[in-house]
Amino acid sequence: MITSALSMAQALPVTQAITDPKQISSKPNAQVEKNLSIEKLYMTRQVGAADWSPDGKQIVFVSNLSGKNNLWLVPAESGWPTQLTVSDQRQTAPAWSPDGKWIAYQSDYDGDEQWDIFIVSPKTGQLVNLTNTRDIAEASPTWSPDGRYLAYLVKPRTSSVSEIDIYDMVLRKIKHITTDTPKDKRNTGPVWSKDGKYIVYTQHQAKGTDSNIFIADVAAGKSTLLTPHEGEQIYSANDISAVPVPDALHVLITSNAGNGYENVGILDVGMKGASNGVLSPGKINWLTKDKWEISGGKFSPDGKKVTWTGNVDGNTDIFVHDLAMGKTTSLPLPKGVNDLAGRSSTFSKDGTRLLYYHNGPAAPNDLWVHSMASGKSHQVTHSLVAGMRPDDMVEPFLAHYPSKDGKWTISAFVYVPYNLPRNGQHPAIVFVHGGPTSQTVNSFNRFVQHVANQGYIVIAPNYRGSTGYGKEFQHANLFDMGGGDLQDVLSAAEWIKQTGYVDPKKVVIMGGSYGGYMSMMAVTKAPEVWAAGVPIVPFVNYFTEIENEDPVLREMDIATMGDPEKNKDLLRDRSPIFFVDQIKAPLLLLAGGNDPRCPKSEAQQVVDAIKKRGGVVDYKVYENEGHGFARVDNQIDAYKRVSDFLKAHVPPADCSCEIKP
Repeated sequence: MITSALSMAQALPVTQAITDPKQISSKPNAQVEKNLSIEKLYMTRQVGAADWSPDGKQIVFVSNLSGKNNLWLVPAESGWPTQLTVSDQRQTAPAWSPDGKWIAYQSDYDGDEQWDIFIVSPKTGQLVNLTNTRDIAEASPTWSPDGRYLAYLVKPRTSSVSEIDIYDMVLRKIKHITTDTPKDKRNTGPVWSKDGKYIVYTQHQAKGTDSNIFIADVAAGKSTLLTPHEGEQIYSANDISAVPVPDALHVLITSNAGNGYENVGILDVGMKGASNGVLSPGKINWLTKDKWEISGGKFSPDGKKVTWTGNVDGNTDIFVHDLAMGKTTSLPLPKGVNDLAGRSSTFSKDGTRLLYYHNGPAAPNDLWVHSMASGKSHQVTHSLVAGMRPDDMVEPFLAHYPSKDGKWTISAFVYVPYNLPRNGQHPAIVFVHGGPTSQTVNSFNRFVQHVANQGYIVIAPNYRGSTGYGKEFQHANLFDMGGGDLQDVLSAAEWIKQTGYVDPKKVVIMGGSYGGYMSMMAVTKAPEVWAAGVPIVPFVNYFTEIENEDPVLREMDIATMGDPEKNKDLLRDRSPIFFVDQIKAPLLLLAGGNDPRCPKSEAQQVVDAIKKRGGVVDYKVYENEGHGFARVDNQIDAYKRVSDFLKAHVPPADCSCEIKP
């Protein structure tokens, strides 16, 4: 067993949340304009994964500036970005080679998640598909410190296992770092030691409640377990210090082993005798011991500092910790979701600057650079298009309400349009996140801002099973999907009605992925509550879902809900397709033609069943998309459909639209 010690604890603040629905209020704003159209909002740029150039002069990032998710370059001091790759396919995970000559990234085919690894020259645009394997997905390219090797994940289409390979850029050969991983486990997050001799990686169990950190000797191809433990605990590796320690490596980790909440620590790895393949796990020195979600970042290039983020009830801040001084400072950033950026490192190579994202309810995700010397930041990318006014967007209230069974406090964000009279006439949307191991956070949401601008109140609950609130809360819906978590969603509907703003007959349920599943469970198990439902890329039938989904998801579903034969009664009860006859609300379903997670056949079952009984259902499949919609034209089409559907069936109080029969 590994031992642990606490070197310091950073106490994060207690959140102030509204518990009385009557305290929710609409703010007056005489200047607000109802101008946040779907077209405008979805032309607002999206900024994704990024990395520093080795000389610190440029940043590569993913953006849909062209309407597709391609790679762009921008000066680190800010300036006009230039497009590096031009492709109809989505691209992500850019990683700049240490010599600056290549940028590695992954790209799939019409959203099917069958990724290939490419490299592109940042100077000439020359492009090479390194893997070119249509039925094997390769992802998460990570350069060795000398730039000779690329480590990446490998998963055949029919497999549930991700293994780690390395590609030799000189000899053009592949070496397997992991092999024969059990089918209910998958390897992720390869991190190179600075001498290139070792790779530290994380191995997750399908159930999602347990994981381990391993270290692989690259030359020997042998892995050693670094986190032996009893019971279910999460361990994940974030980075390895560049500073050599006599007979040891220092690994920055994130784990819930300390107190049931994810915290950050440094794991010592004994290297004495490593030439004989003898590696030994040491103790964990905990750097935080909080009851919020803390996530490890990176070591500074000199190894003297580490970074992490702290997620407090959906707002995230960035921290820099001086290891010698034991001093932690938080970056002075606006409220919202502030996250570390930079695939190779958060820090520029000289350690003087730090790359991060800022995302808030009225500010789309953008890249910023923070100066360690001055303590000031400057914005590098600019996502808001001309004519978009942050003043027209609403900031959400943070609300807490008790679960029906009294076991939990449920957190939710509540968006209230400006200038609403409290007259009980307004529509509300219960907006359910996917996952279920995910979280609604205080970030920019294009569709939510549109409907709030049009007069819809939105409540987005973090039901049991969500991340961000500790191990017990996250595990609370295991073998109970569509049970207690559905009750938490129904409680959100009841709570928002009590504000005095909402017409009880004008409440909508909407969500994507698992949120789409929850929407289907809601309209079948509590049909009288809903005026309309919008399930997006849902699954609706555990039996066909397990049969047709990607093998990784199949293992997860079996691990969290049981075998379809042994748990047949439970899975039938939690499959809304068997209760379609209960539906009273009109539905709009959206699906992706190449979705490997929730195949379009899931939504099709609902459409066929509703049409057979003469119910009201609209349906659209985007054949060149996967699990969610990456192309801007499809995003605009999809969410215009949703907006028009809602205005037709559940119109805002001051809308002149007519309800369709």
